[in-house]
Amino acid sequence: MVLPIYIYGQPVLRKESQDIPKDYPGLQQLISDMYETLTQADGIGLAAPQIGKDIRVVVIDLTPLADDMPEYKDFRHAYINAHIVEYDDTKTETMEEGCLSLPGIHENVNRPTRIHVQYLDEQLQEHDEWVEGYLARVMQHEFDHLDATMFVDRVSPLRKQLIKSKLRSLLQGRFRCAYRNKPARR
Repeated sequence: MVLPIYIYGQPVLRKESQDIPKDYPGLQQLISDMYETLTQADGIGLAAPQIGKDIRVVVIDLTPLADDMPEYKDFRHAYINAHIVEYDDTKTETMEEGCLSLPGIHENVNRPTRIHVQYLDEQLQEHDEWVEGYLARVMQHEFDHLDATMFVDRVSPLRKQLIKSKLRSLLQGRFRCAYRNKPARR
């Protein structure tokens, strides 16, 4: 089922998410719904707060990038109780980011290229690994949602001032996007 995506200004996007028990009711259906929602919205990552749930669940689907990044052919993974344990700040990279919860806003964000993460996969198997490259960037963006942070929090103060009117428009429900959504005001 395609779920509405919560837009900037919704309180759940600024609430820290909680770990869930392995027997969380309806987890597999939730993950399936999140993938379906992500696909319908033409995104590559979706965190549970973006669908109104303050739990630590993320889905990432990088298969749409496979033409330019063949290493991500058939890359579709869920991350449960995901945490970034450590950032390797020895190398960072600035890239443009966007977000389904911030339609129409794209800004450059500087992030480490390598991170240490811990999570459960869809089969509830534990993982503790270092991740690098583009996947590390997407994980940081999505895992930020779990910690009540959005990519606009990571832009320079000057850029934040320059996008202030766009953020205000989102808060007022004045935006367009091609997917189901739940704006801050209705």
